[in-house]
Amino acid sequence: MEFIVDNKIYNIEIIRKINNKNTYIRVKKDLTILVTTSKFTSDKAIAKLIDENYSKIVKMITSQEIKKENNEGFFYLGKKYDIIYVEYCEISLGENKVFLNKNLDIDKWYKKQAKVIFQEHLDEVYNHFSRKIPYPKLKIRKMTTRWGVCNTKLKTITLNLELIKRDTKYLDYVIVHELSHLIHPNHSKDFWNLVEENIGDYKKYRKEMKEF
Repeated sequence: MEFIVDNKIYNIEIIRKINNKNTYIRVKKDLTILVTTSKFTSDKAIAKLIDENYSKIVKMITSQEIKKENNEGFFYLGKKYDIIYVEYCEISLGENKVFLNKNLDIDKWYKKQAKVIFQEHLDEVYNHFSRKIPYPKLKIRKMTTRWGVCNTKLKTITLNLELIKRDTKYLDYVIVHELSHLIHPNHSKDFWNLVEENIGDYKKYRKEMKEF
């Protein structure tokens, strides 16, 4: 089964599970359209459902294509660099190019930069935060589904290493978000009011970050 948009063909993968009562459609990172459904759902019923949700699926494909464009290649602090592989150094940033050794552990390099930059931004945001809160311990790790995590008991915030690739305004937003959890350990109206109190454009940033 295939899905066609502007003469471009996308594969459809169907997974049938005996315990599934509903049918779900999503677009994977490789742009395959994944249909998860009941073991007893016919191909005809799936084809009808896909046809009925054509515009929604096109939007999901477009969203994944934007994310792919925003993640492929070398990014650092919101700027994309063309990669030039070299042997004479580990890494060197030019104006629009990065000279990169193939043997470099890039995540290790990113983390080294992040330890300095994330700490500086945490200090800056903390010093201007509108409420009195305990100074949190900072941790950095690579995460796939969250930009940040706050452990209210240990007073620790963990920031996603991937933020080092983005403009620091998104880093500041995530820091504000996690610091706000030290007062409101939920996503209540009071929580979002506190976030807005410290970063007025947070809704804009949240929307933009969905494209990463």
